[in-house]
Amino acid sequence: MSTLPLPLSFFRLSGTSTRDLPFPSSLERSSVSFPLIPFRRLELFRSTSGMTISRSFPFVFCSLKAKATAELVQDTESGIPAVGRSGGGRTTEVEHSRTFLEARSEQELLYGIRKEVEAKRLPPNIAAGMKELYQNYRNAVFQSGDPSAAETVMSNMAVAFDRILLDVEDPFVFEPYHKALREPFDYHMFVQNYIRPLIDFRNSYIGNLSFFYEIEEKLKQGHNVVLISNHQTEADPAIIALLLEKTNPRISENMIYVAGDRVITDPLCKPFSMGRNLICVYSKRHMYDVPEHVEMKRRANTRSLKEMALLLRDGSKIVWIAPSGGRDRPDPFTEEWYPDSFDSSSVDNMRRLIGRSGAAGHIYPLALLCYDIMPPPPKVEKEIGEKRIMSFHGAGLSVAPKICPSEIAVARKMSEEAKDTYAQALYKSVTEQYNVLKCAIHGKQGFAASSIGISLSQPWN
Repeated sequence: MSTLPLPLSFFRLSGTSTRDLPFPSSLERSSVSFPLIPFRRLELFRSTSGMTISRSFPFVFCSLKAKATAELVQDTESGIPAVGRSGGGRTTEVEHSRTFLEARSEQELLYGIRKEVEAKRLPPNIAAGMKELYQNYRNAVFQSGDPSAAETVMSNMAVAFDRILLDVEDPFVFEPYHKALREPFDYHMFVQNYIRPLIDFRNSYIGNLSFFYEIEEKLKQGHNVVLISNHQTEADPAIIALLLEKTNPRISENMIYVAGDRVITDPLCKPFSMGRNLICVYSKRHMYDVPEHVEMKRRANTRSLKEMALLLRDGSKIVWIAPSGGRDRPDPFTEEWYPDSFDSSSVDNMRRLIGRSGAAGHIYPLALLCYDIMPPPPKVEKEIGEKRIMSFHGAGLSVAPKICPSEIAVARKMSEEAKDTYAQALYKSVTEQYNVLKCAIHGKQGFAASSIGISLSQPWN
C-alpha cells in the first residue's frame, strides 16, 4: 500500500516549534484542495524499536470546573473509570483502521462510520454521535461563506474521526495533570485547526490587550497567574488560544485549564481534550449524580489541590478556572446569557494556593463570550454524550486589572463574608467586561462598545 498523505501541521519535528512549520495553501490529497490542514506524503510515526508506523493523525473540551483540582484515579470500590496511567501520554500508536483517512469524499467518510460499526470496531451509539457531529460541523463551517468550506470540513472531520476511532480501539488514559500532547501527533494544532473555521474574526474582539502583555511579562519573571473566568462552551480553550495566538503565544500554548471529568470521558470529546494542558477534577455540578461516588470524588478533588500546589511551586504557571463549576446557561425566562455566579470557596482555594506557592501570584478577572459557537444543552445533563450544535460566529475575550485580596484576605483564614466579598469583586469585573463584549458582538457596536476601562481591539487584522 502506498504511503498515505499525512497532516504535516500536526507533527512536531525535533527542535522545531509548530509556528516554524510550513503551512501550504493546499493539500496533496487526490485532486481535492484542503487549505487549512496541509498534507504531505510522509512516514513520521516510529516505534521505539525503529520500525516505521505509517499513519495520518489528527478537539476540545467539556465542562470545566473549579472547587479543586482532582486526581482522577481508579477507585476499585466505586467502579469509576481510571484516570492516571503512568508515563504521561502516547509515544507510539497502535495500528488501527485507516477507513477515515482513506476517504476521498463525504460519502466515503460517512460510509466509513457504517463500515466500522459492521466490523464491530465502533459502538453504534458513538457512530450516531459522529454522524451528528459531522452534520453540525459542516453546517457551521458553511455559514462562513468560505469557498473552500467543503474541503475544510472534509479534511478536518476525516482526521477527527480517525482520532475518535483510535481512542475507541486504544483508549487514552488521562493523568491528574495532563500535559498537551504535541508529539508524535500534535493534538494542540489539531484543536486549533478544527475550531478556527467556526470563529468569525471580523466580528470578534479582545478587551484590554495591554493586560495580556502584562501577564506575559509576569510569567517571564517567574510569577504565577490565575484567571478567574466565566465558562461558555466546550471550545473555550481553543477559542481563547486562537484569539491570543498572534499576540500572546506563551499564554495561548501554556495555559493550564481546570477541567471537569466529563471532558476526559466523552468519546467524542477526549481526542480534543488531549491537546490541552489540564488539571482534571470532578465537577461540582455532577458531584451528586451518583450518590455512592460522592465521597470518592471529594477525596480525589482534595488530592488534586496538592497536584496544583506542586505545579505552582515552580512558578511561571498560568491557570484558567471557572468558579461557577460549569458552563453558563441562558435565563429560562428571558433566554439572555450572563456569566453564572462564582462559588466563593473555589475562588478562595485559588487565592490560598497561589499565596502559599512561594512564588509571586496574581489573580485577574477574565470574561469570555462565545456561546453561539457551541452552546451547551439548556440544562445540565447527567448522561455523557450531549448533542453538539455549532455555528459560525464572533467571539470575545477580555481581561481587567488584577484584583488583590484585602488585608483581611491575605491572612491565613478569611471570614465567609470576606470570601464572598472578594469573589463578588471578581464576578462584577467579569460581568462588566462581558457586557461590553456583548454590545460589541451581539449589539453590533464593534469598537464603539469600548468603555473607559475596557478597550477593544482586533490584533489579527
